Amino acid sequence: MSLRNPASIRHCTIVLAAVALVSTAAAIAPADAAQPVVVQAQKPVPAKYPQVAAKPYMGWSSWSLQSTNYPGVNPDGPGSFISEQNILTQAQALATKLKPYGYEYINVDAGWQDGGDEYGRPVAMAKRFPRGMKAVGDDIHKLGLKFGIYTTVGLGTDVYRDGNTPIYDAPGCFTRDIVYPDLRKTNGWDAAYKINYESPCAQKYADSIAKLFASWGVDFIKMDGVGPGSWKGAPDDPNHNNTEDIEAWWRAVQNAGRPMMYTLSWSLSHRYADVWKQNSNGWRIDTDVECYCDTIVRWDSSVKARWWDLPQWIDDAGPGHWNNLDALNVGVGPMDGLTDAERQSYMTFWAINAAPLFAGDDLTKLDAYGLKLLTNREVIAIDQSGNPARPLNQDQLQQTWYAKNADGSVTVALFNLADTPATVTGSLDQLGITGKATVRDIWADQNTRNVSGQVSAALPAHGSKLYKITPNDTSGPTKPADLTATDVSRTTTSLTWRPSTGASSYKVFANGKQVATSSTTSAVVTGLLPQTQYTFTVKGVNGGPTSDASAPVTMFTAKSGGPVRYEAEAPTSTLTGNAGISGCTLCSGGAKIGNIGYDATVTLNNITVPASGTYLVKIAYTDGDTSRQSMLTVNGTDTYWANYSGLGDNDWGTPQVTYLPMKLTAGANSIKVSNPAGYIADIDWITV
Repeated sequence: MSLRNPASIRHCTIVLAAVALVSTAAAIAPADAAQPVVVQAQKPVPAKYPQVAAKPYMGWSSWSLQSTNYPGVNPDGPGSFISEQNILTQAQALATKLKPYGYEYINVDAGWQDGGDEYGRPVAMAKRFPRGMKAVGDDIHKLGLKFGIYTTVGLGTDVYRDGNTPIYDAPGCFTRDIVYPDLRKTNGWDAAYKINYESPCAQKYADSIAKLFASWGVDFIKMDGVGPGSWKGAPDDPNHNNTEDIEAWWRAVQNAGRPMMYTLSWSLSHRYADVWKQNSNGWRIDTDVECYCDTIVRWDSSVKARWWDLPQWIDDAGPGHWNNLDALNVGVGPMDGLTDAERQSYMTFWAINAAPLFAGDDLTKLDAYGLKLLTNREVIAIDQSGNPARPLNQDQLQQTWYAKNADGSVTVALFNLADTPATVTGSLDQLGITGKATVRDIWADQNTRNVSGQVSAALPAHGSKLYKITPNDTSGPTKPADLTATDVSRTTTSLTWRPSTGASSYKVFANGKQVATSSTTSAVVTGLLPQTQYTFTVKGVNGGPTSDASAPVTMFTAKSGGPVRYEAEAPTSTLTGNAGISGCTLCSGGAKIGNIGYDATVTLNNITVPASGTYLVKIAYTDGDTSRQSMLTVNGTDTYWANYSGLGDNDWGTPQVTYLPMKLTAGANSIKVSNPAGYIADIDWITV
């Protein structure tokens, strides 16, 4: 496996259908073919309360303040912020300042519990919550708010009590009946015994806690330490596969007699996305956003990771279950640890991706800028529309993210992820917009009419813009957006695109000639010639009316005898630093190059093409992290960024594939894989 930066390991710290992008798409694949490895959920239990999580939830959570070393927040040691008094103070502040804008949940995170009652059910720490959790919930409800609580997966070792703890409302059931004989450990910290759900007593235990929470008036449950995910639970690590726990708890929550949102944490593995979707109302896709330092967060630790970790999850979000990007810490400048530009980008990214908006700041100290960010009704409406954005490109640090809306408008965000100022541009053509349009700068509250061609902004480091773009003419089918080539052979090219508003089918063109029709947003064009450059476009069709052509994609097919595979571990490759060959059973040739990053690089040489132009380069890699990134430098000049979506379960032996259009020159080319600022995925091979 590859190394991980120890600084990324924290409290809660610390695949896959292809993600089609202009610059990159990823899929789990054995060495020779992209065949997604996805775990299917079994016998899902329907949600009894579908109104729960119909939209991304909004509120506040205690963990960000518990985690920080900011002066005065945790005076009695790490995590000591959590108490009845502090929780209710934040609830009062939320009710006063944020409730009118839709914020309603007050979520008590880790640290409230002190062991269990005679039935092994959680009890409150008397020192911090002297009246118990029901009283806290009652006071929260009196403010017109909702009450959230925290728990962890597995059977707490402290309530096992030599197996003699009886299970509530389950005559003849004891804790010894719901564990494995070897008392194997589970959860993200190995702090609980793994529950054996072959025992009927196991479901009774989950039921007993869910009903206890319901009796306290709980409206929201966060279950932490869930795997596979958070660098545990790979196929050879069954002790950290908690899918049976999640299914049992989902049943328990549905049958508890009270609507309760049930969410999972942290950094779940996308390999099990179907299980999470059918058995929860949402999941964390990433490590903790907090920096565990003298502020709450920092851009590098770990706000910026979300831009890279989210893409493989985008299509999993929807009513009833949302991608959780973690707490939103944009309200108190000095405490947040961010520039104002970073605070705006943070809020913008959460909103355009329909993520839950739950603040983590001290709400009694919100500054004017933070309050402006948290209460912008247009931005909140974008979030609550439940229409997640996707990247138009990720091959550079200047990125355009967009979401097509039902009314023909497009929500667009420009981000500069670089550490220096840069201009970021979004092409209206690629966004599926024909002709002129009105561009609304949402944060600036300004409209510009009759814009054509592109939207562009000079942005500071880590800065952003947020627009709503409405075409002047919305009649007839709109042009398809984001046409992408996802695979190329000698005689075929696979294409995907985003739907055309008003279209019922599509026509696909190559070099101006119609070559295919499709009733979906993808097509495989066949009958092409080897080593030939083609320009592809797509038009939306609705009966007679036809849209304008999409933005074109120009690509060479593979040469005769191709595509050609270049093994990373081949003798012709150049390694630097600690990069080295490691065994990999499922990898091509049984080997890969690992430990790439910082001063360690691998350069694949003699990548030969007959003519200069754009080729679809396919990269096979392994990544047990949530995602990693690298620069790909062609012939020492042109540089692209590649995003390697990870499995998140510490599985470094299952290859995946990402695709990247790259410009190559006639003859031999070199591609250097590097990242001077961090470790990347392990590289198996590149094909052209």
